[in-house]
Amino acid sequence: MLLRCFTNLLDFYSRCGVEDKIRFHERLYFVQPGGAVDVLQAGVLPAPAHLLGSLLGFKALGFADKLSILRAMTAMRREANRADLDSLTIADWLVSKQSTERAVERFWRPILVSALNEEPDRSSAAPAFQVFLQGMMTTRESYQMGLPAVPLAELYSAALQEKLGAQVRIHRRSLLERIDPSDPAGDFYISAVPFERVGRLLPGLGLQLEKFTHSPITGIHLWFDRSIMDLPHAVLLDRTLQWVFRKTDRYVQCVVSASRSLIELSREEIVELACRELREFFPACRDAELVRSHVIKEARATYSTVPGLQSVRPGPATKYPNVFLAGDWTNTGWPATMEGAVRSGYIAAEAVAGAAGRKASFLLP
Repeated sequence: MLLRCFTNLLDFYSRCGVEDKIRFHERLYFVQPGGAVDVLQAGVLPAPAHLLGSLLGFKALGFADKLSILRAMTAMRREANRADLDSLTIADWLVSKQSTERAVERFWRPILVSALNEEPDRSSAAPAFQVFLQGMMTTRESYQMGLPAVPLAELYSAALQEKLGAQVRIHRRSLLERIDPSDPAGDFYISAVPFERVGRLLPGLGLQLEKFTHSPITGIHLWFDRSIMDLPHAVLLDRTLQWVFRKTDRYVQCVVSASRSLIELSREEIVELACRELREFFPACRDAELVRSHVIKEARATYSTVPGLQSVRPGPATKYPNVFLAGDWTNTGWPATMEGAVRSGYIAAEAVAGAAGRKASFLLP
């Protein structure tokens, strides 16, 4: 899942020749237990008020909830450059703006948890501001959600190999234990491994990694004997499941970000929970028979966007003049998203080009 505001990711897809394989959705569906549906979509007003009309019509929110959301959104624009945002959680900031509990649970939390892969009471306000302002308020299209129309293997592998050409070799499933910066076999090295592995790959870098921790994501794939939903996707409110995507007529994918509550559960327990909750949202699921299921727990899916982390996220340069860092955990200007990952690669490529005396610019604003 991506957003229209992921400028560098979309540029990367264009470079790979696969931009036409992304389908963008102008409507986001929020569903309550019982099946009531609210739609978030751009109206006639210009940004940043383009979503105001649909938000005011949300049946899942009362008047006081909507008023508190408008108050917080106005304050977010006004306080975007506050120096202390990375020292407090977004939950604390919302409380300071008198956000109602229902507004947090049914509006702020669904958006922020899926964007940051972290709960509001654990996430720094700084990345929350950045994602919300860029994704929901910058342009009339920035909030639109993009989904690949093909499997990820088809989206990346074939296109990348074709674009890279014969001069680049890709070694899949190959173990790399250590990078030796003094080895003359390589002019420059870019490490794009997760933060917990960079110390073994490049000992002695002196990075401040003590504050980095993980946040999990759980994907639940379910195949039924019939269609259970007509919507292409849905944000599910007030339950463990957060998103459900209709992949085919009988196949849905459920996603739970920051899924710590599921890590210790068995596959059977997770599937039973998912089916039980889906029946609350989609009446057709109550008579459907589950044919097949698959659960994927990513315990180390992303880094956790805890307060105080921004100041220790490293840039691309290291103590070695020929070794550079990439990865969404580095200082990309974005949290742990695909946009952040691509930005890290572009930033590292610019650093390598500069070190080689061939200054180049890849990063888009």
